[in-house]
Amino acid sequence: MENDTTAKKPSLLFALTFTFLIALTLMGGLLVFNANMHALLFICIIIAAAASKILGHCWSDIEHSMVHGVSKAIGALFFFFLIGMAMGTWLQSGTVPALIYYGLDILSPKFFLPAGLVISSIAAIATGSSWSTAGTVGVALMGIGMGMGIPAPLIAGMVISGAFFGDKMSPLSDTTNLSPAIAGANLYDHITAMLYTTIPAYVCALAAYCVMGIKYANSSLDVEKISQIQNAIGSSFNLNLVVFLPLVIVLVLSLAKFPAIPSLTAGIVSSIPVAMFLQGVPFVEALSVLNYGFTFSSGIEVVDTLLNRGGIQGMMWTFSLAILALSLGGILTESRIMDVIIERMLVRIHNPKYLPGLTIVTTTVLNAIMGEQYMSIVLSGQLYKDAYPKAGLQPRMLSRALEEGGTLTSGLYPWTTCGAFMSGALGVSAAQYAPYAILNWLNPLFGIIFPILGYSLLTVEMQKKKSINACAKSS
Repeated sequence: MENDTTAKKPSLLFALTFTFLIALTLMGGLLVFNANMHALLFICIIIAAAASKILGHCWSDIEHSMVHGVSKAIGALFFFFLIGMAMGTWLQSGTVPALIYYGLDILSPKFFLPAGLVISSIAAIATGSSWSTAGTVGVALMGIGMGMGIPAPLIAGMVISGAFFGDKMSPLSDTTNLSPAIAGANLYDHITAMLYTTIPAYVCALAAYCVMGIKYANSSLDVEKISQIQNAIGSSFNLNLVVFLPLVIVLVLSLAKFPAIPSLTAGIVSSIPVAMFLQGVPFVEALSVLNYGFTFSSGIEVVDTLLNRGGIQGMMWTFSLAILALSLGGILTESRIMDVIIERMLVRIHNPKYLPGLTIVTTTVLNAIMGEQYMSIVLSGQLYKDAYPKAGLQPRMLSRALEEGGTLTSGLYPWTTCGAFMSGALGVSAAQYAPYAILNWLNPLFGIIFPILGYSLLTVEMQKKKSINACAKSS
């Protein structure tokens, strides 16, 4: 949408003032007053709309900017419904209950956290989606870990670390394709560039989860509680290995490089006959779960908490929060409030080693203010795209910074689409799991620090030397 020709460009003071007001409303409302997130986002929309009106935008412009902000993320919003349906049908068919049941036999508290990290990572690499991983494998890992007495926020943080690692490193991931497309880099060059900071962060996270796992290994394992959970699941579900069919179908299609939406749809559809023939669920009830989610009563609180979820309606709280966040982001984009702040910061950057860090910080802040990783990646990419070649840096440096600031931090805020989804899927608030999502905050820190120290700063000159050496060897 074109800007209203009568609208003024905001001054730096104006942009900073309204950005501060929005940040204060969100942070203060949540941390000080524990206010409802939907209400806080609505207040922020009023603040942003007022700023836009002061700048000279007419109401129709403001309304269109909100619609445009939502429409740019419509694919992600549709994914909310798919994950809700997948959770409901995979619970009803016995897929997730079976994963919990057998997982309690196989995994031990000592190795659960590092093993869970690896399992989440592999699932996300295969599917290319942190959301699919959290909504399926993540739910099962939550059940297994809680059955072992491990705190839910710690398990959720581990799942999210693994899920985002796999999402970030998978060539099937939408953000892994979006970032190099915005930056003008090759997909596989982009993935290679991320290895410099992601692998050290992953090793550190794995080591941390190993240490924390040892702590829980020394505590007494509640065998009776685990037995109660398994008995409740075993007496309520047919745990024939056929129940894993929906999961196998999704993994096979993902490995065959099918897009995420058709792959997940196939997993949902295949779970319906499994529920009907193995669990004895009537056809109409199997369809009803798609909308209303799975309801179950075993008398065991932890089992009921884990298994009563899913369905389109189960995702509506998250969906409505995402709509509000995207509407806010649309207004801020159209009013150019963030552009002014970033343009002023770029003028002060004279050494290229600080540019990746500034990009990561910018994308992280945009995540918090605009509520959506896709919007923060696209806007930051557009704002910084010309700065990198001028600084003598390769395009994949920009794409790497966009992923580290955009993809990884998107799940750490309670009000963003990603944070709201993860909270809804795993049953733990973002404020609780964020400290334990080690990879998600450590990797961006490495992305800021390493280039300043002279490591992993990928310059155009370095690329030219590599090409000359390669030519010399071939001749």
